Amino acid sequence: MFELRFHGRGGQGAVMAAQTIAEAAVIEGNYAVAFPFFGAERRGAPVLAFARIDSKKIYSKTQVYTPDCVVVLDDSLLDTIDVVAGLKPDGLVVINSRDKPDDIDLGKVIKTGAVDATSVALEILKAPITNTAILGALAKSTGIVKIESLEEAIKRRFGEKLGASIGERNALAARTAYERTVIGKSRGVKKLEAKKQWLPSYQELPVGGVLVEGRTEAGLIGPGSFVENKVFGWATFRPVRDKEKCTMCLLCWFYCPEGTIVRISDKGDLMTNYDYCKGCGICANECPVDAIKMVRGKT
Repeated sequence: MFELRFHGRGGQGAVMAAQTIAEAAVIEGNYAVAFPFFGAERRGAPVLAFARIDSKKIYSKTQVYTPDCVVVLDDSLLDTIDVVAGLKPDGLVVINSRDKPDDIDLGKVIKTGAVDATSVALEILKAPITNTAILGALAKSTGIVKIESLEEAIKRRFGEKLGASIGERNALAARTAYERTVIGKSRGVKKLEAKKQWLPSYQELPVGGVLVEGRTEAGLIGPGSFVENKVFGWATFRPVRDKEKCTMCLLCWFYCPEGTIVRISDKGDLMTNYDYCKGCGICANECPVDAIKMVRGKT
């Protein structure tokens, strides 16, 4: 049995990726299952999806804890999540990154397939949805399915939901990423540490389940705890303001759903707090004088 774990962010299509690779395996005459794991559903938040592929019927329904392959749809997740946790000794990682495998530090020396899936998605799909591009890299790095089977699965799944032309474009994104994927070995420099979690006993839970402000070993909980949840890594683009064009109409401040735009001087200059900006682009869309441009960030 070949087991896969997908790490992505809400909106990047990790669940659809797991379902599509499973369908490609079925096209080739194998058995496959795919399923997601959701916490709080929030665009940009880390999400997990799993897939299993075998020549025999699959009865296991648990999460994949010891994958043969880990697929990372956003390399900013490396800063907060140990994506290689439980990976089998001979396993491999497929990652969306601008870097070559030997420049990527996973904390272990691991066979790694890397492709700039975000650029492929922006080029072909005109949106930073990286699932089909990363599937092309997965096919190239593992050989678990043929690229032709993957293209057929993408056309079926995406075509049924979004139309034939969208299916064709997503299949092209997979093929393009397949051809651009670089395979090598990751670096193993950084120290991997398990992320602390707050796992209270039933005696510690507040009555009614309503949290009050407090500090735990895992950080703040309850009202005000958002200050520790910096989301700058979620954004593909970030807003950049042209001060010469800005008329201080404050529409950007009014429409920002996260309240990240603040005044920084008595003159009324504005600043975007990038720690909490998810790069949604609403401010740029609402600016009446085109003073805000969305600029590609790290990813």
